Amino acid sequence: MGAGKRNLTMAAVAVVCAMTVLGAPVHAYASQTKPTEPTPSPSSSSSPSPSPSPLSSPSSASTPVTNEELEAVRTKLEGLYHDAAVATDAYNAAEERADQQSEELVDLAHEVVKGQQKLDKLQDLIGAAARAQYRGGGLPPEVQLWLSENPQDFLEGADRLRQGQLATKGLLAEMTRTQQDLEQYSKDASARWEKLEANRKAKEKAKKKIKKQIAAAQELEAQLEDDERERLAQLEEEAAQQSQAAWLDSGILDEINGKASPQGKKAVKFATDQIGKWYEWGAEGPDTYDCSGLTSQAWAAAGLTVPRTSQEQWRQLKHIDIQDMRPGDLIIYNADASHVAMYLGNGSMVHAPRPNRKVTIAGAGTMQILGVVRPDA
Repeated sequence: MGAGKRNLTMAAVAVVCAMTVLGAPVHAYASQTKPTEPTPSPSSSSSPSPSPSPLSSPSSASTPVTNEELEAVRTKLEGLYHDAAVATDAYNAAEERADQQSEELVDLAHEVVKGQQKLDKLQDLIGAAARAQYRGGGLPPEVQLWLSENPQDFLEGADRLRQGQLATKGLLAEMTRTQQDLEQYSKDASARWEKLEANRKAKEKAKKKIKKQIAAAQELEAQLEDDERERLAQLEEEAAQQSQAAWLDSGILDEINGKASPQGKKAVKFATDQIGKWYEWGAEGPDTYDCSGLTSQAWAAAGLTVPRTSQEQWRQLKHIDIQDMRPGDLIIYNADASHVAMYLGNGSMVHAPRPNRKVTIAGAGTMQILGVVRPDA
């Protein structure tokens, strides 16, 4: 076996081996780094120091936290969980791209193997043609079949010497093309490997930010006494109700009367069947979900593939006027499209809110609506 052939074989093996390393561990690693419980408690040794707290000092019975201080805590928590949601979208996007690039690398590895097998066959055919010409005979049958689907057309009018010359020339040209293909496969594999590594680094960076933001939020909440947490929950509920009331007071429901499509009904059923399951960043079920994991899986259950992240759902799916939305449509929230929910009708939606919360039904106007998209437009 020549040096060129050995190098090509080694290249194919290297790509295949790379896929063996990358295949299963990508998902295994991701699952191992997520919390095993939906509401993990940050450890004192690993949690980052939280941002300066709106609370001037740990609360006590003698110095109760005022509503103004609790409102500052609520605003701070919203910011932390929002940043965690943005980082979760970045993590999910990097994971989706990495999965796609891993599949492309596997396909390239298969092409390298097939190309090497073809190159081996061509070299054998060239040798057979040369030996036949040396003996003064015609082309071997296998060479004739390789060069033309109709060997008689190829050989018609050609003497034995010309047969051998034409055969060798054709086979050498085919071998050159095959070698060029293998070189291109190798370049493509290197480029995809670099992108895969970049996305793995992006995932790791996003994961660290998610954990940092969630840990800071948990640390902030941990400074509150039980009664203060209850008051904080009440403030959160009041703020949501005020937002929903303002949205409804606009008369929007007088214009929204769309009926769910058959696929939309299936998506709604799937989403509402998940009510009560915990939020977990990066999760797509069946036991836990993040916001876009819930909506993408709901529409997958209805037979449609939609983008994995809320930002890509907003970018790729058809935009619908709010007054035209119907059950099953996806409501995108916040200016940066960092949250998504599914519209249920009658001014309500179902969503996976944030860490330490469960999939639930809420008012569609409880958060800032960016717009509405329709997967089955």
